[in-house]
Amino acid sequence: MFVKICGIANETDALLAAGLGADAVGLIFAPSTRQVTKDVARDIVRRLPPEILSVGVFRNEARSRVVEIANTIGLRAVQLHGHETAEDTRWIAERVPAVIRAFAVDDPALDRLEEFGPIDLLIDAPTPGGGEVFDWSRLVERGITRPFILAGGLGPDNVADAIRTVAPWGVDVASGVEASPGRKDPVKLRRFIANAIAAFEELPEPDEFEPDAVDRDVLDDSGRPIGDRSDLDLDALANDWITAEPADSDTTPLFDWKDDPLWK
Repeated sequence: MFVKICGIANETDALLAAGLGADAVGLIFAPSTRQVTKDVARDIVRRLPPEILSVGVFRNEARSRVVEIANTIGLRAVQLHGHETAEDTRWIAERVPAVIRAFAVDDPALDRLEEFGPIDLLIDAPTPGGGEVFDWSRLVERGITRPFILAGGLGPDNVADAIRTVAPWGVDVASGVEASPGRKDPVKLRRFIANAIAAFEELPEPDEFEPDAVDRDVLDDSGRPIGDRSDLDLDALANDWITAEPADSDTTPLFDWKDDPLWK
């Protein structure tokens, strides 16, 4: 069981996701309305509880920049969500703690995953990153036996059905729990995580799964990240944020890659 909340653009949403039971947060570095600066991402990563996996999301970025940003900020995983080659994926995987490689459900590369090296698999809609629901029966028809994270148009109202239909190892959501791009809706976020966890718990006990690349020292026997939350009362934080008035959406700094020397 693994729940990742992607498109996190501020510390409040990151800690709220953690307090509500998410296992990972995704920080987008590719051009997007949810794109974050390196400084914002670094501050978020520093505040996260140790059991929460911080994931930097990149799309068709130079492999050296992916590695530099990940290791400079202290990301615990990178997610490649473009057309990165198998060679580049392997190269990156040798230099960062973990790699999640995203593929569209109809991508022929799903038949030759061994070429991509030690990756964790994410399967998305035919237009990856578009927040579109696809016919989950296509996954069943493909007969994918490797554990995978499911993405693509998930939200509080359909995540349980998706889990019951394809029995993924994890789920990934961004726009489905937003109030606006880059700002999460606390109620949607709470419902999504609660519905996902409940649906996972209803599944038959799977064979033990250990991701290929994630640090085994931060996982329990079910593959779920573990850690010490003693320094934060996350339940109290979550309740405070759920009942608080939403912040102005224009206060979230978004990243213009043209202004950052690292991306020139």
